[in-house]
Amino acid sequence: MSYSVEIKNLDLSFGAVKVLRNLNLNIHEGEFLVLLGSSGCGKSTLLNCIAGLLEVTDGQIHIKGKNVTWAEPSERGIGMVFQSYALYPQMSVKGNLSFGLKNAKFPKAEIEERVARAAGILQIEPLLDRKPAALSGGQRQRVAIGRALVRDVDVFLFDEPLSNLDAKLRADLRVELKRLHQQLENTMIYVTHDQVEAMTLADRIAIMKGGLIMQLGSPDEIYNRPQNIYVADFIGSPSMNFLEGTLKNGSFAVDDMVMSLNGYEWVDGPAADTEAVIGIRPEHIITGELVASAPRQYEVTVDLVEPMGSDTLVYGKLGKHSLRIRMDGQASVQVGERLPIGVDPSRASLFDKNSEARL
Repeated sequence: MSYSVEIKNLDLSFGAVKVLRNLNLNIHEGEFLVLLGSSGCGKSTLLNCIAGLLEVTDGQIHIKGKNVTWAEPSERGIGMVFQSYALYPQMSVKGNLSFGLKNAKFPKAEIEERVARAAGILQIEPLLDRKPAALSGGQRQRVAIGRALVRDVDVFLFDEPLSNLDAKLRADLRVELKRLHQQLENTMIYVTHDQVEAMTLADRIAIMKGGLIMQLGSPDEIYNRPQNIYVADFIGSPSMNFLEGTLKNGSFAVDDMVMSLNGYEWVDGPAADTEAVIGIRPEHIITGELVASAPRQYEVTVDLVEPMGSDTLVYGKLGKHSLRIRMDGQASVQVGERLPIGVDPSRASLFDKNSEARL
């Protein structure tokens, strides 16, 4: 399989502080890869290393089979879109799109053709004669994307391009970015701290923490089979419920409750008398008429209800443990109510308490 970008044993340090540590990552041709993590995890730093904006301490970066570790950004065949639009305020949209091509001494006819093509793809043809001050935030971001598009490169790098926009615009532009990738079929590497962006855009997600990749996989793999507690907690809104207990004879015991784990898929086989953490997503807790057919059944005491239109979030107590439960938006639930719930162990995630790795 051909790789568009290969990162080999990459280290980056600022003085005594290691920001990236022996990082390896292969990105497929035409893939949309999202680097996801909280602030300070190293995702933007990694993107800047790929772009050539930061010098690496050790390791190599290959783009389209060529070692570009020490190459200038202009020699790497990349187009970059930043969080801030970074448009020239005195130039029209057309001037902003064509500026880099003019500096690179492209023929006038080719500049016109590339600008027209990018404007058509991004549907900004009516805006070409406007200045950035006359554009909305979403339109400015499209122009910033267009400036990368006109370069006709193999790899596009996006550094949190939607984070300055309001929620509705973010959702609209997210859809446009996905369509753009389907249309162009170029490799795209996208940095975000927003898990919704990651889940909806990515072919694969690399979840980062402390300069390391904690898990690399498809959105489906990361959601359904998180490899450790950090990933399980990071993905999902509201986040996964965690209960600490002990594994005994193929069952999970927490306080005076014992849950048989028949139907659970083990990574390395069932452990005995191991301190463990079971994780259950709020949307996987069964409520209503289906409880009667659930493999395991319990009762929680409701202590808070959040109606959200399409969903209702219920916060309750299972013994002394807090649980978040996602129910249908039309569900009628009252504070203080005893709510029957069901759990299917095959949809739960089980982790070793000490190593935090998936069992």
